[in-house]
Amino acid sequence: MSAIGLPSFSTSRFRDEREADWVAFDILLTKLEKRGAKALTSDELLQLPILYRATLSSLSIARATSLDKALLDHLEALSIRGYFLVYGVRETRWSRIRRFFLYDWPAAVRSVWKETLIIALVIVLGALTSWSLVAHNPEWYFNFVPEEMSGGRDPRATVEFLQSTLGHGKAAAGSEKESGLHIFATYLFTHNSQVSILSFALGFAFGVPTMMLEYYQGISLGAMLAVFTGKGLGVDFGGWLFIHGTTELFAAALSGAAGLRIGAAVVFPGARGRLEAASDAGRTAGKVMVGVILMLLVAGLLEGFGRQLITDTALRYGIGTVMLLFWLAYYYIPRREDVA
Repeated sequence: MSAIGLPSFSTSRFRDEREADWVAFDILLTKLEKRGAKALTSDELLQLPILYRATLSSLSIARATSLDKALLDHLEALSIRGYFLVYGVRETRWSRIRRFFLYDWPAAVRSVWKETLIIALVIVLGALTSWSLVAHNPEWYFNFVPEEMSGGRDPRATVEFLQSTLGHGKAAAGSEKESGLHIFATYLFTHNSQVSILSFALGFAFGVPTMMLEYYQGISLGAMLAVFTGKGLGVDFGGWLFIHGTTELFAAALSGAAGLRIGAAVVFPGARGRLEAASDAGRTAGKVMVGVILMLLVAGLLEGFGRQLITDTALRYGIGTVMLLFWLAYYYIPRREDVA
């Protein structure tokens, strides 16, 4: 008879001894769910993990002593609820977006600074190569820039014509649209965007295709620069390009850096397996690439509107410089949470 009455007596006694903690924990969790951590006092915040562990202890004892199922279910539900509220991620969608833009994206870019520097040098090398070849032999130009895209902006063009395509000279009003230089700009933007995505996607092949594509990235740019420089319009062409180019080429360098990070992880996995190393590198590179896409959109807006509306060369250089300084500050100035 006593054996039959023992479970009921044990459960009742168990509740009497511990239920106050469960109720207190439940009240704090409810406040946390409805109004967030700001609704709790300092003492209540300190009590949360203590009450959580007390609830887990009660659940463990209840399971070991085979107490009634209703009590077990209650303690299990309370423990699971407590785990997600005390230790789980409770960020809202807006908080996650904010964290990405303020911390995750810049931190990912900073982590690939070496790769970014390498890719930037490769792009510059490509531009210098084509510029040097075209400057010494203008016929090389047609090997680098498709004739249907040049629209007459080639070594055979006059100074007046080339100047008008930049928004200067007698044909300045609407000249860029009339001359078709916007076609080359669209080609250059589309070309750079495609190469940027490809250089990232092919990074797994030990980074070799990435390096080659980024070298090719600078080829058409250097060839066109050689044509305008040869006509004494290098500064004006630089302003025409600078207003959006600092953002666009920065994005190109970052995309190559993301691909190179994956390639380096495959070649030099360290103590980890190649798959694990590539997976870790891919998470960082993926964050960088989300930012690259956004940068290319910004570059497109600057190219589509800013350059057409602003024809003053000094102002074009000024806007391009401001954009470059903005990206450098955004990426490379650590935030307090990063240090923490």
